[in-house]
Amino acid sequence: MFVGREHELSELEQLYERDGFQMVVIYGRRRVGKTTLVSRFCESRPHLSFTARQQSDALNLRDFSQRVYEYFGLPASTGAFATWEDAFTFIARGAGSQRLVVAFDEFPYAAARCESLMSTLQVVIDHDLSRTNVFLILTGSNQGFMREKVLGQGDEAPGPGEENPLFGRRTAQINLMPFGYRDAARMLPGVAPKDQVTYYACLGGTPYYLSMVDASLGVERNLERLFFIKEGLLYEEPLMLMRQELREPSTYLSILGAIASGANRPQPIADRIGEERALVGKYLATLRSMGLVTKAAPYGENAARSRKGIYEISDPCFSFWFSFVEPNTEAVELDVGELAAREILGSQVLATHVGHWFERICLEWVVHQAKAGELPFVPIRFGRWWGSDPGARERADVDVVAGNPARKALLVGECKWRGEFDVSEAAEKLVARAPLVAEANEVWYALFSRQVLAGVTAERLRADAHWRLVDAEELYAGE
Repeated sequence: MFVGREHELSELEQLYERDGFQMVVIYGRRRVGKTTLVSRFCESRPHLSFTARQQSDALNLRDFSQRVYEYFGLPASTGAFATWEDAFTFIARGAGSQRLVVAFDEFPYAAARCESLMSTLQVVIDHDLSRTNVFLILTGSNQGFMREKVLGQGDEAPGPGEENPLFGRRTAQINLMPFGYRDAARMLPGVAPKDQVTYYACLGGTPYYLSMVDASLGVERNLERLFFIKEGLLYEEPLMLMRQELREPSTYLSILGAIASGANRPQPIADRIGEERALVGKYLATLRSMGLVTKAAPYGENAARSRKGIYEISDPCFSFWFSFVEPNTEAVELDVGELAAREILGSQVLATHVGHWFERICLEWVVHQAKAGELPFVPIRFGRWWGSDPGARERADVDVVAGNPARKALLVGECKWRGEFDVSEAAEKLVARAPLVAEANEVWYALFSRQVLAGVTAERLRADAHWRLVDAEELYAGE
């Protein structure tokens, strides 16, 4: 099933319409849909596709040669090209003026086995491909390699020149991220909104993970069979991803486990795992670049400089795995993982986890509404707020914030995932906390809930133009 990626396809199609050689770099962690995106783009277009493997250089070059021969109508018995340069030069000359898409999937696998591959590609681009209409796409799941070696980004990246031969050759790049909650829902048609929220909170927006769901089994059964049995397709997924990309996966896994258990600043993380704080900072930077960790700060503060900044796992599936699966691996290995699953999946602890991601979904909804022009003002900053409430003498937080500081306009929202709560109390707290977030001349309020709110207070708020009541059904409206 192909859903979403409209923006990425549009970017590729616009670039395809330009004349001359183009080189697009697409990277993102495994299972995120890079190959599927490229395959959809290549449909109905002349294309030569190749996927490198974790095998010897000679075998990758042999397989690449076979794909080249197949495209240009040469017999398979022709034999492999002697060098990668010969292969790419042949493509450049064979393509002529044709707009030919050449998709080189998992480029890092080939480059890791041939140290000269990138410099060879640079030479062919400069002397041959640059004079053609070839549309070259390089993809890779090893994000560190793609950023540092291909794109020349990051602290470890070499500078321009011989050590970074592809520097400046790309004409576009796409960092392919997991789906947001709206596109994730399109992978699960017919599933009720409240179950969509739970699936997103546990599986996130990685298309492959969502494709493993059998909607006929229900949420709890799906989570049990995917995570809590040894044969479960996601039981070891985080471990495999970390081992694939990182030299010291155990340290990174320890850091993610520490964050999941509540250590959200460098020093507490370092204390929890027995590592130096300076090294923990470097590891956190890598996890951030992988899209697995984010540094958050209260609305209005710079996350890089704020003393209130905290680290959080930014992928719902990883958050779920480190919170619930990793602590129960012994049970899974003893083939009693289903017992642990049943304890977890019906517990308040899981409801709290889902509620946390429900807040993220609500914020994403606000961003979507802003883009669609459906809010009473144009916000340019989004986030959440936490801090102290001097009046109440307690810690306070606001789940959803959108604002326009220049206009002094503010929208604040409270998210309630539990089935029943005091609507009046929630509304009063939100009104009282709004002045703590930012100075504003205009304030709007939103109350997000799992189901439609009923009662006198709810009806009064619906009649107030400064209030918006949003339930799970409305969050998914139009999907």
